[in-house]
Amino acid sequence: MEPGRAGCLLLLLLLPALAAAAPGEFDPYRVLGVGRSSSQADIKKAYKRLAREWHPDKNKDPGAEDKFIQISKAYEILSNEEKRANFDRYGDAGESQGFSQQQHRQFHRFHDGFYFDESFFHFPFNSERRDTSDEKYLLHFSHYINEIVPDSFKKPYLIKITSDWCFSCIHIEPVWKEVAQELEALGAGIGVVHAGYERRLAHHLGAHSTPTLLGLINGKITFFHNAVIRENLRQFVENLLPGNLVEKITDKNYIRFLSHWRKDNKPHVLLFDHMPVVPLLYKLTAFAYRDYLSFGYVYVGLRGTEELSSQYNINVYTPTMMIFKEHIDRPADVVQAREMKKQLIDDFLSQNKFLMVARLTSQRLFQELCPVKKSHRQRKHCVVLLTEEGEKFAEAYESFLTFAVANTKDTLRFVHIYSDRQPEFADALLMDEEKYRGRSAVVILERRNNAGKIAYKALEEAWQGSKEDNFILLDLLDQLRTDPGLLSSETVVADLNDELAPMFLIRWFYSTVDYISDWWDSLFHSNWREMMPLLSLLFSALFILFGTVIVQAFSDSSDTRDAPPSGKEETAAKTEKNDASFSKESNSRIPKKSFVEVTELTDINYTSNLVRLRPGHMNVVLILSNSTKTPLLQKFALEVYMFTGSSSLHFSFLSLDKHREWLEYLLEFAQDAAPIPNQYDKHFLERDYTGYVLALNGHKKYFCLFKPHRSGDEGGTLGSCEDYDALQHAEARGKSSCSPGSRSIKNKLHKLSFWMERLLEGSLQRFYIPSWPALD
Repeated sequence: MEPGRAGCLLLLLLLPALAAAAPGEFDPYRVLGVGRSSSQADIKKAYKRLAREWHPDKNKDPGAEDKFIQISKAYEILSNEEKRANFDRYGDAGESQGFSQQQHRQFHRFHDGFYFDESFFHFPFNSERRDTSDEKYLLHFSHYINEIVPDSFKKPYLIKITSDWCFSCIHIEPVWKEVAQELEALGAGIGVVHAGYERRLAHHLGAHSTPTLLGLINGKITFFHNAVIRENLRQFVENLLPGNLVEKITDKNYIRFLSHWRKDNKPHVLLFDHMPVVPLLYKLTAFAYRDYLSFGYVYVGLRGTEELSSQYNINVYTPTMMIFKEHIDRPADVVQAREMKKQLIDDFLSQNKFLMVARLTSQRLFQELCPVKKSHRQRKHCVVLLTEEGEKFAEAYESFLTFAVANTKDTLRFVHIYSDRQPEFADALLMDEEKYRGRSAVVILERRNNAGKIAYKALEEAWQGSKEDNFILLDLLDQLRTDPGLLSSETVVADLNDELAPMFLIRWFYSTVDYISDWWDSLFHSNWREMMPLLSLLFSALFILFGTVIVQAFSDSSDTRDAPPSGKEETAAKTEKNDASFSKESNSRIPKKSFVEVTELTDINYTSNLVRLRPGHMNVVLILSNSTKTPLLQKFALEVYMFTGSSSLHFSFLSLDKHREWLEYLLEFAQDAAPIPNQYDKHFLERDYTGYVLALNGHKKYFCLFKPHRSGDEGGTLGSCEDYDALQHAEARGKSSCSPGSRSIKNKLHKLSFWMERLLEGSLQRFYIPSWPALD
């Protein structure tokens, strides 16, 4: 063997030993005061004890904050098995990549022909070492629900779910970074979810492993299942978009396309480019502005577009974008650029979202075209032409359009409306006067509030489009600039009908197609964990169907041939049948005792009452403290009394003052109830769990959770006392249980009976745990 290779091999064999022998500056075991063989329960107990002792809000020592940060950092390492194993192996949990800088320099100079690149040992496993390029894309649950989901109706999102100690995440990082920057520049949204810190959001998105890539559009989630390469990710985002966003335009169909402005009430956009396929930037733009504009694409290198290019004098070497409104023989606006950027396109389209004389087809459009006056400087007036459909009124419309083009101003908006399609709106403005019947009318209006109140003035005579009509309207607009009081009439108009909304059958058809496509995608791409609810529903339906058929087939048909019973016998039979059915189906709802037996869950009866609980039995445990014991137990007994008839239900209570650590360990498996503690949160060590109720299934190792009812919600007045007998009993002892504080505590268990109903139905969410912790 060559000497160089022998040295390399020897170095690789000595690396773990050298790393372990190197003295570490930070020892989490020493910080928490536990041994290397300590269990997770011992580590957690030590952390809780030290955290309470050194919390800056309780300990006024000058070094308490630094000590508390060290304690939190030590617990973060030792509570994670992978980080703990890495520390035991290398003496470091990723803070210095397993080696000190001095050792790294020694290894770097070890051999001229063999060295370790610094990036070889630099893994961004923890939050401090994450790629900073992902920081601006990080999503939180509330941010996702309130902002990202509504924004997905304007642009698609590509989301990555990642975590610490994820080697596959590191492998795809270069491709992800490149594609994220490229798609964001084109107008797509980018998001990153850290599963270790946003477990609730990762669970909500359906991610069961990391890394996971998914797309979000129109509030709908689609998972990415192909190899993570640039072309696949671009195609994935492009496939999220609807297929009919952009129409291919040639000499044969451009007149039909541009003439559709009358039907869809939108300006039409044409992009002339020499690319054979529609650019992704243009598709994303079409999706963002689909409610306002219609989009077409002209491939100028294709035979059959010569007439179109010549008609509008197109430069085939430079991308050109044109907007057409009411006149299809000439564009209303044009922009040319060798490289179309998103900002340039957005500025161009945002200034041309509406026709010169747009038709009011919905209340949303009316509110956008004629906004409510906020101040005198922001006053905007709408000049509305009320007309009917048909060639008879075409001349009046054309003259109004000509007037609007010649008098366009920032403070004026010209619109028209079909009075036969919006009769309530027209009647409110014209008062159903005879002189306007069957003729067009012009009204100047200003919206005063969102409730429909407007100020307006109508032209005294019907609009015919003559020169005299133009002069009269122009004179009124000039007076309006100096005299806002010209709009002397006021009225309230109803919301406009949505004329372009699809019919119910069409909406139902599209919804069915989307549901079938989602089911088909889930069938072939989702794992079995995701498919279990669907398979369970399918087999349940088949079992009910075939079970009913079999029972009917083997039932005794002779009963149907018997003579019908008399009225009294029939009534008695029905009563007996109903009683039997009720006793069979609702036996668990009839209390067999006149009291509720509630025992305290302690370390003595813990094994028999929970750990070794028989299959099918559950223990319903109320969490209380010494100060809330009496009022909570009284309310608990009232709420669960109707369920004491079931022999499979046991009722207990647990003291929060004695067993807080046991409860917090369980609640870590219920993500909504126990968020990840923040070391800077002064209240996370003293969270109030009184009033929580846990239904524990000892055999199957899961529990259901009832969180207390907020005192401000509906259901009872805080100042009243609901149990007069309990009040007299309390007064006899010299104590009043009808105080506002006692009533507020009792109110925590409001609606517990409804939760018990769902518990017996089996419809509550279940939180599974690996094993029951010891109750010390």
